[in-house]
Amino acid sequence: MSVSRLIKTRRSIRKFRKKTIAKRLIDEILEAGRWAPSGLNNQPWKFLVLDKAKKDSLAEFTHYSSVIKEADKAILVFLDKKASYNREKDLMAIGACIQNMLLYIHFQKLGACWLGEILNQKDELRRYFKIPKNLELEAVIALGYPSVFPKRTKRKQLRSLIEKR
Repeated sequence: MSVSRLIKTRRSIRKFRKKTIAKRLIDEILEAGRWAPSGLNNQPWKFLVLDKAKKDSLAEFTHYSSVIKEADKAILVFLDKKASYNREKDLMAIGACIQNMLLYIHFQKLGACWLGEILNQKDELRRYFKIPKNLELEAVIALGYPSVFPKRTKRKQLRSLIEKR
């Protein structure tokens, strides 16, 4: 599949089949994230992969609990404040890291949903999972084998996104 087609066909998947993702694939997904660009090459991200038991506990921290419960795995993506040199730039790098993972997930014919609403409970979540204070939750990626693939969504026309001077 071409890169352009990969980008244009990726969708947020919220319904998953009951099928386990091999550890090798999880490692490859994290590897894709690891290769994202970051300022000063500081690589300010850390990951925590949760399987069934811990993932179901995580679901209690969001209104989108069904997405997490249906997924085979959840990847928590953190900003490592010890590795951070500029918060704004590091958050952009983490966005690139997540996008790398989402595209690789789609390339492997898996599905994923980038969850952000859960950040409203990040302090409670940190205490529950005993996450060190230097790690700040930035996103959760629920992933698995898709059972439903959403239709193509509409996009704004490119010309409406370009500022003219």
